Amino acid sequence: MEKLLWQPSEEHIKQANMTRFISFVNKKHGLKIISYPSLYNWSIENIPDFWAAMWEFGGIKASCEYSKVVDDLRKFPGAKWFIGARLNFAENLMRFRDDHVAFVFKGENQKASKMTYAEVYNSVCRLAKSLHEIKIGPGDRVCAYMPNVIETAVAMLAATSVGAVWASCGTELGTQAVLDRLGQIEPKVLFTADGYFYKGKTFNTLLKTEKIAKEIPSLEKVIVASYMDPTPKINNIPNAVHYDDFLSPKQTSKPQFEYLPFNHPLYIMFSSGTTGKPKCMVQGAGGVLINHIKELMLHTDLKREDIITYLASCSWMMWNWLLSSLAVGATIVLYDGNPNYPNPGAMWKVIQDEKITVFGCSASYINYLRSQRFNPSENYDLSSLREISQTGSPLSTEGFEFVYKKIKRDLHFNSISGGTDINGCFTIGSPTLPVYVGEVQALGLGMKVKVYDETGNPVLDQRGELVCEAPSPSMPLYFWNDPDYEKYNASYFRFYPNKKVWRHGDYVMSHSNTGGITFFGRSDTVIKPSGVRIGTAEIYNVIEKLEEIDDSLAVGQHWREDERIILYVKLALGHSLTDALKNTIRKILRENASPRHVPALILEVQEIPYTFNMKKVEIAVKNIINGMPIQNEDALINPESLNYFRRILPER
Repeated sequence: MEKLLWQPSEEHIKQANMTRFISFVNKKHGLKIISYPSLYNWSIENIPDFWAAMWEFGGIKASCEYSKVVDDLRKFPGAKWFIGARLNFAENLMRFRDDHVAFVFKGENQKASKMTYAEVYNSVCRLAKSLHEIKIGPGDRVCAYMPNVIETAVAMLAATSVGAVWASCGTELGTQAVLDRLGQIEPKVLFTADGYFYKGKTFNTLLKTEKIAKEIPSLEKVIVASYMDPTPKINNIPNAVHYDDFLSPKQTSKPQFEYLPFNHPLYIMFSSGTTGKPKCMVQGAGGVLINHIKELMLHTDLKREDIITYLASCSWMMWNWLLSSLAVGATIVLYDGNPNYPNPGAMWKVIQDEKITVFGCSASYINYLRSQRFNPSENYDLSSLREISQTGSPLSTEGFEFVYKKIKRDLHFNSISGGTDINGCFTIGSPTLPVYVGEVQALGLGMKVKVYDETGNPVLDQRGELVCEAPSPSMPLYFWNDPDYEKYNASYFRFYPNKKVWRHGDYVMSHSNTGGITFFGRSDTVIKPSGVRIGTAEIYNVIEKLEEIDDSLAVGQHWREDERIILYVKLALGHSLTDALKNTIRKILRENASPRHVPALILEVQEIPYTFNMKKVEIAVKNIINGMPIQNEDALINPESLNYFRRILPER
């Protein structure tokens, strides 16, 4: 029997946007849907009707209405959505222009600022005018190398208001990682800042910006915002100008919105780039907009009175997702810095002081709180908090229970999973459904998701590959410099030769009794000792129960015509990797997982490698111990951690 952690009250269900949407669909189509599972089934059996309903319910603003929702669902990839519609992404995010607070900025160094919707509108108009004056228009690439400050959000809105295509990297990325991303797409404009703050230290990024600007010949203008220094020295940066000097001094009452087709490019998103040059995924304005509105309004239950934040840098798609909260008029809190500095209470003080209602974070963040035995509810007033959204990597059952035991008993824990690829989710929560331990609540509306076994047959209550059997609007239009769709098809559509389905690369199980989904890790990190498929999360979920273990990493190594499991453990303070602890690890894995899950080797490491999105870097370590090359270590938050694995390779 699955363990129930939370059940929404009748009043909670009654007030949910999801409930309003069900009533809207019932009235529009003469239906009698009463539950989320019924709504989901209708949404995937009537895909055009669902997205048309979402367009209307979400109040999407367009200068021209659409004539047809989708041209042909059999085109996969390649389906065209909302034929004939013309809209502007930024206008849809700036539909509110009043004195309601749009942004609250909080920096680790105690810097803070606010901006109302009216002020955002005015700033965007001024910046868009400046971009227009230097002849930036539809299709031009405008990029950012920025911390998570209000200027970054305003720059994105200004760029997309003139029809430019936006791509961003956080200032935490190294120079080569930025060049590997932005250098591919030939941007005309780069927004940047003079530096950032992290763990109590200041990091000047002007030298990095200088190198980036000199190595991207397409750049015509580099706009430098002041974050650390009121007047940063930018003389050595080609074509550089201060942000405040670039901003048009004139207040314009009406911006020049570029109304463009639904499928006009909006964002270029980048894959992690830990195994090669990052892929550049081009996503359409209308597709991202309608999908984000769906996920924020319905699945997150976001409303105008909400105050939402997500621990995300501008390198991560959750930053893009968070900014779409403007479309429903909510207040967004942008936090820049380390959320655990100077102590694990840093973010909880922000939640308390700003009365945040929806807090987003990674599994790694929750696991860190657990490892520190930190109890947020004991030290902070969390009465405003009604929802925690979690993504990035699978969270263990202990992580789920920690949320309800140590943070808050009555809240919606909305574990979500999808990807940068679709700028959204395949699996996600619903405010009208119960939360069961270790499970994402549901499949996303309009997303025809199944779990396939190795032969391509749908399965329930059995581990398999997460696939999507039909197109959805926010799937990439194409990959950059991929005219024949070769990279695109190879990335998603060739895993099952006889089926045209999107294979996402997640190893999961769909539960018939709850409708929930359990994640076991990425498919490309599945380990196969003696041919048995083992998801790495299955190992982490068991050994995380040991107080001696602070963190861990499991990878497969080719060994004597088979594959063996090597488990690397980072020990909690005051503990050592004794034979007794190794035996305990083997014992609990054998008893709680299976004999196949028991590692051949257990080794101690000082640090586990992570990406800047706080995902464990299993593939890079797997490549090292199998004698294969890795690239783009700048994509890691701690690339020096890989030195240990290289050093011990000859011994293994």
